[in-house]
Amino acid sequence: QPPRSCEDYWGEWKHCRGLRHAFHHYYAHGELPDCGRWREDYEACRAWERDRAAAAQVPGPLCRPGLLPHKPRSRGRWGGLGKAVWKLRKSPPPDWYLPLD
Repeated sequence: QPPRSCEDYWGEWKHCRGLRHAFHHYYAHGELPDCGRWREDYEACRAWERDRAAAAQVPGPLCRPGLLPHKPRSRGRWGGLGKAVWKLRKSPPPDWYLPLD
């Protein structure tokens, strides 16, 4: 049995192919995203559901070592990267009104 439902693979593939995601991925990484894995896994999942195809069973594309399960896209706005870099102040520094050098 696949580790995730086939609709999850389809949704991830559709998200990966979306214009907004492609633009963001190109901006961040300098290349378009590779969405082929999501499509292959969706097709393997459907083949397994349809007729328990041997190509979709272990060890198959849905059970690649080190790649299972795929990292789903982040569900939160910042993806868990919203940690503060510096300690937040409670009030401004005492000399905040002085001109800068």
